[in-house]
Amino acid sequence: MDELLLIDAVERFLKGDMLPEEHKLFEELRKNNADVDQMVVEYTFFLNEINQYGESKTFRQYLTEIEQEFRMKIVLTGTKSSEKATLPTFWVRHKKNLALAASFIGIIFFLTAVIIYVINSGNEKKIKPLVEKLNQQENKTRQIENKVNQLTNSSEILAPRLEARFRATGFMIDASNAYIITNVHVVKEAKNKLIIENNKGVQYSAQAIYLNTLTDIAILKVTDSAFKKMPSIPYSIKRNSCELGEQIFLLGYPKQEIVYGEGYISAMNGYEMDTIFYQLSTPANEGNSGSPVVNRKGELLGVISSMETNAQGVVFAIKSENIFKAVEETRKIDAYKNISIQPKPALKGLDRTAQIKRIQDYIFMVKGN
Repeated sequence: MDELLLIDAVERFLKGDMLPEEHKLFEELRKNNADVDQMVVEYTFFLNEINQYGESKTFRQYLTEIEQEFRMKIVLTGTKSSEKATLPTFWVRHKKNLALAASFIGIIFFLTAVIIYVINSGNEKKIKPLVEKLNQQENKTRQIENKVNQLTNSSEILAPRLEARFRATGFMIDASNAYIITNVHVVKEAKNKLIIENNKGVQYSAQAIYLNTLTDIAILKVTDSAFKKMPSIPYSIKRNSCELGEQIFLLGYPKQEIVYGEGYISAMNGYEMDTIFYQLSTPANEGNSGSPVVNRKGELLGVISSMETNAQGVVFAIKSENIFKAVEETRKIDAYKNISIQPKPALKGLDRTAQIKRIQDYIFMVKGN
């Protein structure tokens, strides 16, 4: 059978345009001729992909529209942190369509080449440039898919970022309702906007809902709709006093990445015997304000507040019992009566490296301008 007639027969067979007798004969031909059967299978797959692709726009046009929409959103969004969730949502929304469009281009070109190969089988001069062109198209498709992957994988950090005047630390105390502890002196540095930033560099807007200048404890509420609910915090907050000489560690942001430090409780009171604070022997820097102080059981003992300027390695931490008092006072406000504290730690028995891995997602950089 002539190749063009065969293709026409395959198409009529798949569309159901054959008469019953003709259909029966063609079925017999498929059973007895493996090449014809393979051609039917390939052409079926090809038509399915063509139909699916026909339901969407061409990839080039679609990508152009997305780029125009993306640029427009940047213009409209500017640097307003309240709008920063739109771009991540935008790329997540288009991720599937971009990937499908890129894949369809490769699939359709490949299947087209297969059919042409069947038609021109035995003609090497025509097949060779076809194979070369197929290889070129395959490379282009891979480049497109890589670009799509880069855009979708970086969707979280496409949001407009707040250029901050200062950097400090805060930690989650209620993951379900997005409440964070930091210092009052940190919050007061923010004249206009206050944000938190996670260890992946994603920023979210927040607001202070409780300030106690005496204890230097502030409670923040994450107000950003893009912030996703997190699992329960893995550490607990200790109600009772700790022991002199007890080993501790802390995690904070004295620089643009999270930093680990360790030491011990060197005095049960703070500067000039202030009973609100512990004195710690541990390295700390300016950005460590608001860092959690944790013991080896995974219990949070306090919050870094200040450093002794006349003595290297001497740091003061607010005792954790003051966190409970702050939470109790915050609950008196109807809008924040749902705030709660994790009762038991989930870190007991883990080595230090495993503990840090569990904790670090709940430690945030606090920024403002």
